[in-house]
Amino acid sequence: MNVSRSTAPKIISIANQKGGVGKTTTSINLCAAIAKSGARVLLVDLDPQGNASTGLGVESEMRDLTTYDLLTGEVSPTEAVQETKVDNLFIVPATTDLSSADINLMSKEKRSFMLHDALRQPDIDTLNLDYILIDCPPSLNILTVNAMIASDSVIVPLQSEFFALEGLSQLMLTIREVRQTANPKLRIEGIVLTMYDSRNNLSQQVEADARDNLGDMVFETVIPRNVRLSEAPSFALSVIDYDPDSKGAKAYQALAEEISARHSSN
Repeated sequence: MNVSRSTAPKIISIANQKGGVGKTTTSINLCAAIAKSGARVLLVDLDPQGNASTGLGVESEMRDLTTYDLLTGEVSPTEAVQETKVDNLFIVPATTDLSSADINLMSKEKRSFMLHDALRQPDIDTLNLDYILIDCPPSLNILTVNAMIASDSVIVPLQSEFFALEGLSQLMLTIREVRQTANPKLRIEGIVLTMYDSRNNLSQQVEADARDNLGDMVFETVIPRNVRLSEAPSFALSVIDYDPDSKGAKAYQALAEEISARHSSN
């Protein structure tokens, strides 16, 4: 499909400075779910661990051009983008090169705007994208700040566990700071509860606390603890391709529909 878009793609960061909260799982499976609906999606892997790249079947030897090259302006978006096994889903893969970005970008005058500028190069229009999702590293470093400055909104995965809401305040402060200094249009797309176990009183309590404190910011959809979600990356597949009838796949499809509905009503 090669039609020109009348609007720019929605750019959404998926961020939480805590590791192990389902951030990359959400990035992979939400992208796949949106792509399955017929929208064209680019996943920008901004995590030096490169797990989103691996999880979508882009092995390390296939990562000649990466997000690091895109950030530093060495390549254009279309040069760095690769197709995945999922129709309509593309990726800019990551390697451990990104680990040194903090140091290497320090001397750059516009170091916080490098991803913003890279994703607005004219040649990205040829990809006809509807969405760009950015998988941020599990820290509030210059990469995450770059992602937020480049984005329209942020999705925050929140693990359904004790102390889940602690640490969220630091992330909210960072978002507010970016909004005040560099990207006034940045908003919170929503907070998604992950690793949810409906049989567990703690999960239910975390959900109640999150909805009481954060209201409509919390997505209706919750992502369950699900064996299929854990297994899918080892086959380099999204859960939607690995087991479309699983609870995990259905949850991410519901989340994609909820996001699409929010955008169509705006």
